[in-house]
Amino acid sequence: MCVAVADFEVSGLSGTDAGEGTPVVLLHGLTATRRYVVMGSRALERGGHRVLAYDARGHGRSSPRDAYDYAALADDLLAVLEDRGIECAVLAGASMGAHTVVSFALAHPRRVRTAVLITPAFDPDGAAHLEHWDALSDGLRADGIDGFLAAYGTPPTPERWRATVQRVIRQRLGEHEHLDAVADALGAVPRSRPFETWGDLAALAVPVKVVASRDEADPEHPYAVGERYADAIAGAQLVSEEPGASPLAWQGGRLSRVIAEAALSAA
Repeated sequence: MCVAVADFEVSGLSGTDAGEGTPVVLLHGLTATRRYVVMGSRALERGGHRVLAYDARGHGRSSPRDAYDYAALADDLLAVLEDRGIECAVLAGASMGAHTVVSFALAHPRRVRTAVLITPAFDPDGAAHLEHWDALSDGLRADGIDGFLAAYGTPPTPERWRATVQRVIRQRLGEHEHLDAVADALGAVPRSRPFETWGDLAALAVPVKVVASRDEADPEHPYAVGERYADAIAGAQLVSEEPGASPLAWQGGRLSRVIAEAALSAA
């Protein structure tokens, strides 16, 4: 099945608009690009969804900006919906993208059909580990991708996944046109708060699925934090891979099915 894909640019954001049907907007994580939500899968478009994916400010082909906090990221999402003529959409975000979805849904609940929060990591009660993020920012700014990887060190995953993690980091950093802007985002996003307390999530009035990864494969997105989101949001469903398996969040086809199921249940 051939799917028509149209490029768009709005407010300095570069994205694609593909397919027809229920609108789905994909939001990626910090240091990633629009490809790294469903990993290039076209299952959603082929399944009857209109899929919008864009590079967050300063990432991929999108322009650098002065601010990289969650309020600004949520404003960008609103600008994309307005530009593309979409009143209400399914929002699926990974990590930084998940937190952007939460911030947006709290401010604009009527614009959200359902939300899929993929590996959320922000914990309003937890430590932000700013020294880690600052080291990554400094390494990227000083020595590019090699500097980032040196600051990142050995991936905190089982040995069988380390080479894959390092390869993916190098690949996705290589897709950015403005590495200094990504370094700026690394310094700013972890200092921003998409919401203030766990109690704030009780105000979410949209159906929610939370995709959590097991800690063995993805300790930087703790499973317990995903559980906490699901517990704090009324009616939220928690989904994950089987223990010991590759993370569901890394499998574009399977993750697309989760998003499609969320869209169908909210229809």
